[in-house]
Parts: sequence; structure tokens; C-alpha cells
Amino acid sequence: MAFFLETLLGGLMAGMLYSLVALGFVLIFKASGVFNFAQGAMVLFAALAMARFSQWIPQWTGMESLLLANIAAFAIAAVIMFVVAWFIERLVLRHLVNQEGATLLMATLGIAYFMEGLGQTIFGGNIYKIDIGMPKDPVFVLDSVFPGGILINKEDLYAALIAAVLVAALSLFFQKTSTGRALRAVADDHQAAQSIGIPLNRIWVIVWCVAGVVALVAGMIWGSKLGVQFSLATVALRALPVVILGGLTSVPGAIIGGLIIGVGEKLSEVYLGPFVGGGIEIWFAYVLALGFLLFRPQGLFGEKIIDRV
Repeated sequence: MAFFLETLLGGLMAGMLYSLVALGFVLIFKASGVFNFAQGAMVLFAALAMARFSQWIPQWTGMESLLLANIAAFAIAAVIMFVVAWFIERLVLRHLVNQEGATLLMATLGIAYFMEGLGQTIFGGNIYKIDIGMPKDPVFVLDSVFPGGILINKEDLYAALIAAVLVAALSLFFQKTSTGRALRAVADDHQAAQSIGIPLNRIWVIVWCVAGVVALVAGMIWGSKLGVQFSLATVALRALPVVILGGLTSVPGAIIGGLIIGVGEKLSEVYLGPFVGGGIEIWFAYVLALGFLLFRPQGLFGEKIIDRV
């Protein structure tokens, strides 16, 4: 039982990180109908910005506090992502209003390649470290209940808590603020939202800014765990099954889908891996998502895309 709970908790913590990346896809699709293939590049670009500025700020200012350096680097990276969002809307999306979905999809692919190249030009192409002080030593809990206790990775626990706080903040933002309600109105019907005076272009800038902050937090966590390198852009691929499972139009779907994928990967690797030679964790999510497409292509909580067109 203890081993099962240990595996389950590990899957839940991994699933929260998948959900964090998937949220970027869902937010942009809900507001603009665009499947944003640039989300992985946004995660990479934001992580590069934070990693480099967390190194440069102590060099420039003589600051010795790691906490203050990270806070300053996070703030600068967030501002950079806001500027990037503004330029994306101003230079790309504004000129593609009411265009075909394939055109918008190709535009996000172009944005992705541009951001990857720009990131390498500005910040360099080496592997960088983000040190936000998360403890990496494992810890045993519930040893009074289970013999030997349950082993939990502290870094994964802290990362999952950060992701959960951001998800909760986003939920409150969408439900309780006027801007959040405007975003939900645009997601329901672009033309109806415009008819009551909601400026579509401003909403797009806001949602890309929010997606940029989500990408920054995801990049910060994944960069702390894996190091900031250009393979970080492929993290978005891990979120694709989450989006398919939860639904492209559902924020709760992204969260629950991520948890299902995370738990499914861990449990299948532990309990089915020995019978098929291992490696299930690599492809389990994609097989599950493809199988799910056959029965409910809109996802668990999504609406049919044809209804939105």
C-alpha cells in the first residue's frame, strides 16, 4: 500500500507540472481559437530570460541574496513576456483576424521558430541553471502509519505546490475579475463580445500575457529540475496528450487531464512495465490520448470545436 501511495503521489506531482504547460494552450485557444504551437518556445524563452538575468543581476549590482536576484530576474522576465505578447498581437494576430484556422496555426509555428532563434541570439545556446532554492533531497512521510514511510521528492512537492497556487490564482482571476469575465465572454463568442464593446485586440494581448506568465512559471520549474536548454521547448509535447484528454476549451480539463496523465504514466510504468520491458512512461500518454480521440474527440470537459465555428 505504501509503495502504491508513493507512486500515486509522484504521478500527481508530475501531473501538476503537465497541467501548467497545458494551461498555456487552453488559455490562448479559448480566447482566440488559435492552437498555439509556440507555447513550448515561450516556455524556453521565458526560462532563458530568467536563468540569464538571475546570473547577470548579481554581476551587475553585486547583489548577494539569491532570493532577491531570483525575484528581480522573475520580474524582468515577466516584463519581457508582456512585451513579447504585445508584439505578437500587434505584428501578427491583428493582421490575421477572421482568417482560417490553418493560417493562424502556421503563424504560431513561425512565432515558435522566431522565439527559439531570438532566445539563442540574446541569451546564448549553452545549458544554464535556475536555482530557486528548492530542496532536492527526498523525505520520508507517514512513517508512523506505514513501515518505512512514503518517499517524496521535496523538489517535486514544492513544484507541484507552486503550480497549484498558480492554477488557483488563475481560477480566481477568471471567475472574480471583470477582465476575467471579459476573457470568458470572448471565449464563448467573439462576435457577441465585440457587439457589447469588449475590445478583441486588447483581450488577445491580455491572454497572451497571462500565457506568458504561465510559460515563465513552467520554465522556471522545469529549468530548476532539468536545466535550461533548448530541448526544454519539447516540454510542450508532453502537454499535448493532457490537452486532448481534458479538452482544448477547458481550464479544469487541463488540470484534471494533467493529473490523469501523470498518475497513469507512473502506475503503468511500475505495474505494467515489467511485463512489456519497461519504457511505458515515454509513450503511455500519447496512446491514451489517441485512444480517447476515437470516443470523445472534444475531451473530457471540452466542447465540440464545430460548435465554436
